[in-house]
Amino acid sequence: MLTALGRNHELGVHVRGAITNGATEQEVQESLLQAAIYCGVPAALESFRVAERVLGEIAAENGDG
Repeated sequence: MLTALGRNHELGVHVRGAITNGATEQEVQESLLQAAIYCGVPAALESFRVAERVLGEIAAENGDG
């Protein structure tokens, strides 16, 4: 829904929350692939960029990157 609405800041918050609650990076990616089908590829690509940024931040915070 956040992808469809273009609420990228809010999407980042939810990606962080999903990872904190045990979701894997692959599960986040699979969710965004579904968004591409329903919301269109341009919206999904922007969501992938947001998710990639947040996942990078999380990795840096954890000393993984």
